[in-house]
Amino acid sequence: MTSQNNKSGLAAMTLAAVGIVYGDIGTSPLYTLKTIFDPEHGLALNTPNLLGIVSLIFWGLTLIVSLKYVTLVLRADNRGEGGIMALMALVLNSVTKSSRWYHPLMMIGVFGATMFYGDSVITPAISVLGAIEGLEVATPALSHYVVPLAVVVLVGLYSLQRHGTAGIGRWFGPVMIVWFLALAVMGVINIAKAPVILEALNPWHAARFMAENKFIAFVALGAVVLALTGAEALYADMGHFGKKPIRFAWFLIVFPALALNYLGQGGLLITDPTAIENPFFRQLGSWSVYPLVVLSTMAAVIASQATISGTYSMTKQAIMLGLLPRMRVLHTSESEIGQIYIPAVNWIQLAVVLIAVTGFGSSDRLAGAYGIAVTATMLATTILTFFVTRYRWKLPLAVCIGATGFFMLMDIALFSASTLKLLHGGWFPLLLGAILLTGMLTWNRGRELVFENLEAHAIPLDAFLQSLFVGPPTRVPGTAIFLRGETDGVPHALLHNLSHNKVLHERVVFLTVHIREEPWVPAAEQVQVVELGHNCFQLNVHYGFKDEPHIPGVMKHCATLGLPFEMMETSFFIARQTVISTPGKGMAPWREHLFAAMSRNARAAADYYQIPPNRVIELGTQVEI
Repeated sequence: MTSQNNKSGLAAMTLAAVGIVYGDIGTSPLYTLKTIFDPEHGLALNTPNLLGIVSLIFWGLTLIVSLKYVTLVLRADNRGEGGIMALMALVLNSVTKSSRWYHPLMMIGVFGATMFYGDSVITPAISVLGAIEGLEVATPALSHYVVPLAVVVLVGLYSLQRHGTAGIGRWFGPVMIVWFLALAVMGVINIAKAPVILEALNPWHAARFMAENKFIAFVALGAVVLALTGAEALYADMGHFGKKPIRFAWFLIVFPALALNYLGQGGLLITDPTAIENPFFRQLGSWSVYPLVVLSTMAAVIASQATISGTYSMTKQAIMLGLLPRMRVLHTSESEIGQIYIPAVNWIQLAVVLIAVTGFGSSDRLAGAYGIAVTATMLATTILTFFVTRYRWKLPLAVCIGATGFFMLMDIALFSASTLKLLHGGWFPLLLGAILLTGMLTWNRGRELVFENLEAHAIPLDAFLQSLFVGPPTRVPGTAIFLRGETDGVPHALLHNLSHNKVLHERVVFLTVHIREEPWVPAAEQVQVVELGHNCFQLNVHYGFKDEPHIPGVMKHCATLGLPFEMMETSFFIARQTVISTPGKGMAPWREHLFAAMSRNARAAADYYQIPPNRVIELGTQVEI
């Protein structure tokens, strides 16, 4: 019976993985071949070139997705979690802060994360545009309506985010199964009309194509990347589904369907070269265009939803790891803790997506921007994976180089080919990445400067308490909780309270939140209570970067550790820091002003830790950086 339940559970998770994980890579056939043979690239549309291109796509899917991501990278999990942020945290935890590799690896991880943000902006834009462009095939007169319709679909999609995906999420899997089935069927039909395309399964055709076409082949390689978009998503979603369902979905459903469809589109172009204007929508003839537009738009929306949800998840991880200021995080599901909505991220991302749609105007023009974002993230993942194999798994250097070196060479080749599109859209994700990278590194460095300042002026807590109780102040009923940083001495809020109110509560608790470089901290390890004497306590709370901070829940747990709380008799004292830029110190003045602005607009600590607002007393303090 248990075995039967396991099988049905695995089947359900595999179906869900098809819907969420593979939407991005699953919609790539909409625009890949059309972009590769764009007249701008100068690649002749003939049988030898078609065999070479389709062979490159097939072996790219085999080597990069099947071998690198599904087989190797999925093993590099951070307690079951995946994605560039989780991988970066795993690596940083392995090399330790004293290592000379620590800061360079953090830079690589943050850069990869910013490129993922670029990917998550371009995916909704290119997928929805690519789907709606089918209308041009049905009726060329409708071409003027493609961009407006794409804008309407995207605004609708982002407007619905606050309601969560719990209601419609269960349809993602079945819709994407129909999508992949349609891809496979269309592929088989067109392969049957031109069986010669099956020769593309021989990698010799890919090698011959690269050798004969040289620079033009290198340019085309930058567009072949489009067939591989979404590979990072299967790693990022590992925590939601687990390795087995992701692997089953890829090898049993997604990979066969994609391979058949690319082979089928190649066969179609051999028999009918005029179909290159939009080979995807020409696969079954004119009768199928409108049904395919509807189905592909649904698939594009699902692909977009997966990247939008991924952006929320990555932002939450970045906040917990100290790379972004605290933001308002709303939960859209009572049962699924991973389903969150971040309003600020949602509307900023929509604005950038709409700029991409209206600015570029077509999936062809956006394709150049897509390649750089995807390959940069792939390269960052490969570099970080090397350090995991070397420092986490302690494998011999030769094995580490052998396991990742081959993939690194491929990633470098693909990234180099994508950079040729720098002036044709490639600048877009790089500009987005540069803005985000600046913001993240400024916030991270600014926090370090604040901690250094507080540490320099800190009064050691133990010595302070000893001197305080030589002539103790008046004790008043109730419990006072003072939030205290990891490196702080006596909290400023306590000093202000003693200075102005001249009293101390009968029980004093110093609360420190520690964020570990791992996704989850078991409940039994989250809370530690240290008695300091005179009815004073140090309460240490440990969270992973995917845990949900919830101080009232921690307080309930404290009762089992001999420190019960009555909320209506407890007050939280929080120092609200005002950052002041000081010339000649810390960062460049413009970065200090940027950090100060980010700090002012960050979500209040009490709100972020879900402390009841009627129990909070905020006291201001100024910090110079």
